[in-house]
Amino acid sequence: MSTSQAIRERIAVQPAGEPFTPALFAGLGSRASIDQALMRLVQAGRIERIGHGLYIVAKAGRFGVKTLPAPEQIARIVAGAEGATIEIHGAEAARRFGLTTQMPAQPVFYTTGSSRAIRLGKMTVRLQHVAPRKLALAGRPAGWALSALWYLGRRQVTPGTFKRIAEKLPSGEFQALREAKALMPAWMVEALSHYEREELTHA
Repeated sequence: MSTSQAIRERIAVQPAGEPFTPALFAGLGSRASIDQALMRLVQAGRIERIGHGLYIVAKAGRFGVKTLPAPEQIARIVAGAEGATIEIHGAEAARRFGLTTQMPAQPVFYTTGSSRAIRLGKMTVRLQHVAPRKLALAGRPAGWALSALWYLGRRQVTPGTFKRIAEKLPSGEFQALREAKALMPAWMVEALSHYEREELTHA
């Protein structure tokens, strides 16, 4: 079977509106032949290119208007193509915990992979590289908390910050955060330890 035919068959079962990268076709041919096949499919209207190395099978929403994938879907697929992890930006995480009212004007995600920007219609989805230890709990509520703490920084993280987070997180998730002390900087551990001592005195 030719590379083009193999790619067409794989795209035929690709969910409409779900983004994908050329990595989806790894093993079906050389990178050059995969790129050429995708370009022909774009020209034929079978798929749409929505960013550099990023495609979707077009999905029509209400009134026939094409719907674009959610920013987090885009970030996850792009990061996944290079084996990287993502997490919501610290500003958005802090907002979810009621620790700030600020949020990025455009969707931004932390990643252990490369920093990059993906244009999506009138919106730009940004991936910002951070150290892997900052995303040690990525993909779960405890990871949002860790993201928020790194964003707030030394001057804003207090025992009260951990108290607010503890009130918002399920107990198991807060315990996971506490167990990640080895990955935290000294100032974060100090605030957490202070909170824990206060909780013991009030128990």
